Parts: sequence; C-alpha cells; structure tokens
Amino acid sequence: MRNAIHSIYKKTAEAVLPPLTKSQFEEKRVLTPQEFAQAGDYLVRACPTWSWETGDPSKARNYFPLNKQYLVTRNVPCLSRASDIEKYDSRSEFALGGDEEGWVATHQDPRTQSTSAAAGTAADDIPDLDAAEPAAAGARGSHQRDVPSNNDDELPDISELELQEPDDEAALPAADGTTGSAAVAGSSSAADTGIRLTRTYDLYITYDQYYQVPRFWLVGFDENKQPLRPEQVLEDVSEEHARKTITLDPHPHLAVSAASIHPCRHADVMKKLADNLIASGTDFKLEQYLVLFLKFIASVVPTIQYDYTMSVGGQ
Repeated sequence: MRNAIHSIYKKTAEAVLPPLTKSQFEEKRVLTPQEFAQAGDYLVRACPTWSWETGDPSKARNYFPLNKQYLVTRNVPCLSRASDIEKYDSRSEFALGGDEEGWVATHQDPRTQSTSAAAGTAADDIPDLDAAEPAAAGARGSHQRDVPSNNDDELPDISELELQEPDDEAALPAADGTTGSAAVAGSSSAADTGIRLTRTYDLYITYDQYYQVPRFWLVGFDENKQPLRPEQVLEDVSEEHARKTITLDPHPHLAVSAASIHPCRHADVMKKLADNLIASGTDFKLEQYLVLFLKFIASVVPTIQYDYTMSVGGQ
C-alpha cells in the first residue's frame, strides 16, 4: 500500500512537472533526457549486447525518440546465487562512496585492491531508502518547483509487496508451479549432455524523470525459462542491498512488474564515483555515464554476468 501511494505521487509529479532541460551533469551528476540518450548511444556502441527499444507505444515518453525509449540486454547468464560469493574474506568488501552513505561492493577480489580500499568495510555503509534525497531534491529545485517532499521512508521492503496484476508473467511463478529449487533439480538432466543450464535475466535501463537518473530493472528466468518470483530474484541480489534498495514496481514501458534498484540515491553515488575518478586523474565524460553506472550496479547484482568491464575515462 505504501509503495503504491509513493508510486502514484511520483507519477503525478512527473505528469505535472517538466523534465530537466538545463544540464546539471557537472554539479550533481544527474541527466537531462537528451544526456541520457547520448550516454545510451555510447553504451550501445561500446557494448553491442545493449540496444535501444520502443516498448509499448502507449507508454512512450515524448521527450525521447520513439525508437529510443529504454535500453535492454537479454539472456544474461546468472550462474550462481549472490550468497554463494558472499562467503568470503570480509576484506573483499569496500565502500564505493567512502563515507557513511556509500554503497558497498561485495564481490571484489581483495588481491586487486589497494590497502586503502580494503579498509572500507562497514555494514552501515549501505544506503537505506529511509535516507534523505538531497540530490533529487536539489535537482528538482532547479526548476523552482513547489512540490511536497517525497517520503521515501514509506517505501516497503520487497517482502511486503504484493503483485497487483495476477497476469504479470514476469513476476509470477510458472504455470506448472515449478519453484527455483525444483528447476535446479530438473536441470540435472542436462548434465548428460554436457550443457549447464542457468538462470538468465533480461536487464533494462530506463530514464527516471523524477530523480533525473537511470533506473535499473531485472526480469529473471529459471533454468527452464520460467519467470522467477520476486523472492527468487532477491537470491541474485547482494544480501546487503536486497531488502534496502530493491522494490517491485510496474515497468514504465512494458506491461509487467519487475524488480528494480530504487533510484533515490543514484545521483549521490554517481557523484561520488565520478569525483573519485577525477581525483585520481581520470577524465569522466558525459557519454560514459552509463558505463560507470553499470559498474556500480554490479555491486548489487554480483552474479548477473553482464559486461561491466568497459573502460571509463576516455581510453
């Protein structure tokens, strides 16, 4: 209920308030729709597994070309559960943000870290949706908007959410009632052929007009290509993030509900990552925004094997 109220408020605000038109990329690391499209074009060129799509024409945003509404990459393998790689030396954790509101990457090989990076290991470095939204509020303030404050503390954990659409195939269990464990057992028959069956994900990046940042969506399928239930998707999310930053919401361009990494802190995290790059002497260009964005998302979904190895910094 609380998430539904928040979604209605956000949708109303987006309908009334115009999208960002003046660039605030340098100051706040948020994007205008045009900047998002520019970064998306770069991502498609740099990593052709990503592509632009139209989606449902009735849900198209008029500030994007019809054929460039959102980005998608499909059939991305997920060989293991996030908990499988979280059984490691605690030295492998490091805070992306470097302070009390940073994000924690939970799958870094400690052999690749410097001594200073290995020191950032605090569970309370994970941002909660209860936190304030200075970046989003600041960006909206550039339009001199008089909008009531948004209560992100009203966002529930995904465990509290219920599907509103019983025909939503992307978030319902398989028609035959197959569960994730049953699917794994069923996949053992593939051992005789030497083919390893895995979970796969369709991953989406949309533009969030309210927060003025990209938003990441996950639609998962089990080893038998049946849609994963929300609790099964959580198995592939870092435990530190699973019930703090993941929500279940209607996809803005498709007739499905999907797990999503809530964007309320994205601008803050992106600013910190970009500042760290610049402080190290590396350029950070606008078109590389989504490349860096995917690197930070990799800490949330460490076993979903999309390509986040692309260089950032004009190489």
